[in-house]
Amino acid sequence: MLTAYDYPTAKIIAKTDLDGILVGDSLAMVVLGMENTLKVGMEEMLIHLDAVVRAKPKQLIVADMPFLSYETSITDAVRNAGEFARHGADAVKLEGGEEMADVIKAIVRAGVPVMGHIGLTPQRFLRLGGYRTIGKGNEEEQLLRDAKALEDAGVFSMVVENTYSHVAKRITESVQVPTICIGSGPYCDGQILVIHDVLGLSDFKPYFAKSYVDLKEIIEKAINEYIKEVRELKFPSKEHYKDSS
Repeated sequence: MLTAYDYPTAKIIAKTDLDGILVGDSLAMVVLGMENTLKVGMEEMLIHLDAVVRAKPKQLIVADMPFLSYETSITDAVRNAGEFARHGADAVKLEGGEEMADVIKAIVRAGVPVMGHIGLTPQRFLRLGGYRTIGKGNEEEQLLRDAKALEDAGVFSMVVENTYSHVAKRITESVQVPTICIGSGPYCDGQILVIHDVLGLSDFKPYFAKSYVDLKEIIEKAINEYIKEVRELKFPSKEHYKDSS
């Protein structure tokens, strides 16, 4: 899986064999320039989901439920999950372990598939003490309990983010639903990355991400070439405009 937040990116992804697209709340940071994911809400998420859905990709489309869209009440959680489904999401993703089991059950009961998310949960970075690797000491056993609780609640899969690799391996072996790692090593059933990291567009790249191209350099080069041709009167040339004479 990869993230996507807009129509042209989703159109490109649609031509590949990628399995799934996450319209992630990470758009707060990589698209909107915010400092964390707490600052986007339903309105922003639905705008970007709509853009991805319009591309009609064949991939599974999962929408991130943003901060405070599912924690305040089960009624709000079901309503907001349903709104994502109405806008074309095939499923929603929400963060949290055992404490979210009842919320997940209610959303699934309402007919919306849910992807879980345990380990580093960015919406809870304040409580976790920052963005850090999860799984030391008592955290390891709690993660296993969280994974089992999510499975019992009815998730169809779960993201395991930034845990120690042996913990992700234990989680994968302990549940029957697919696990999808990001920063948790090779022992999950799948992998997910933020597309801006893959394309070399991020301002900050996590240690666990890999860039497969440097689009920053390519884009900068193209812009500088455009500036040069305009200043040298090479653009627009005859093929780029119409003359009535």
